[in-house]
Amino acid sequence: MKVTIEEGCIACGACESFCSDVFKVEDVATADNSKVAGNESAVKDAADSCPVSVISVTE
Repeated sequence: MKVTIEEGCIACGACESFCSDVFKVEDVATADNSKVAGNESAVKDAADSCPVSVISVTE
Protein backbone atom coordinates (compact mmCIF):
# COMPACT_ATOMS: atom_id res chain seq x y z
CA MET A 1 0.00 0.00 0.00
CA LYS A 2 1.28 3.49 -0.90
CA VAL A 3 -0.01 6.80 0.44
CA THR A 4 0.28 10.09 -1.43
CA ILE A 5 -0.82 13.54 -0.32
CA GLU A 6 -1.95 15.57 -3.31
CA GLU A 7 -1.85 19.35 -3.59
CA GLY A 8 -4.63 21.13 -1.73
CA CYS A 9 -4.06 19.93 1.83
CA ILE A 10 -5.58 22.38 4.35
CA ALA A 11 -3.55 21.02 7.31
CA CYS A 12 -6.67 20.28 9.36
CA GLY A 13 -4.97 17.40 11.19
CA ALA A 14 -7.71 14.81 10.63
CA CYS A 15 -5.31 12.29 9.07
CA GLU A 16 -2.82 12.67 11.90
CA SER A 17 -5.57 12.11 14.46
CA PHE A 18 -6.43 8.79 12.78
CA CYS A 19 -2.85 7.59 12.30
CA SER A 20 -0.03 9.67 13.76
CA ASP A 21 2.46 6.90 12.95
CA VAL A 22 2.05 7.59 9.22
CA PHE A 23 0.75 11.17 8.95
CA LYS A 24 2.39 14.36 10.21
CA VAL A 25 0.86 17.80 9.75
CA GLU A 26 2.84 21.02 9.81
CA ASP A 27 2.15 23.44 6.94
CA VAL A 28 0.67 20.49 5.03
CA ALA A 29 0.31 16.79 5.71
CA THR A 30 3.06 14.34 4.87
CA ALA A 31 2.93 10.55 4.85
CA ASP A 32 5.71 8.16 5.90
CA ASN A 33 5.16 5.16 3.63
CA SER A 34 7.70 3.11 5.57
CA LYS A 35 5.22 2.98 8.47
CA VAL A 36 2.08 2.01 6.54
CA ALA A 37 2.51 -1.74 7.14
CA GLY A 38 0.40 -2.66 10.14
CA ASN A 39 -1.55 0.60 9.94
CA GLU A 40 -3.53 -0.06 6.76
CA SER A 41 -6.96 0.23 8.34
CA ALA A 42 -6.13 3.54 10.05
CA VAL A 43 -4.61 4.88 6.82
CA LYS A 44 -7.79 4.07 4.91
CA ASP A 45 -9.89 5.70 7.64
CA ALA A 46 -7.69 8.80 7.46
CA ALA A 47 -8.07 8.98 3.67
CA ASP A 48 -11.84 8.59 3.96
CA SER A 49 -12.03 11.34 6.58
CA CYS A 50 -9.98 13.92 4.67
CA PRO A 51 -12.32 16.90 4.16
CA VAL A 52 -10.61 17.92 0.90
CA SER A 53 -9.96 14.36 -0.40
CA VAL A 54 -6.25 14.82 -1.07
CA ILE A 55 -5.06 11.52 0.45
CA SER A 56 -4.56 8.88 -2.23
CA VAL A 57 -4.13 5.24 -1.21
CA THR A 58 -3.03 2.63 -3.75
CA GLU A 59 -2.55 -1.08 -3.15
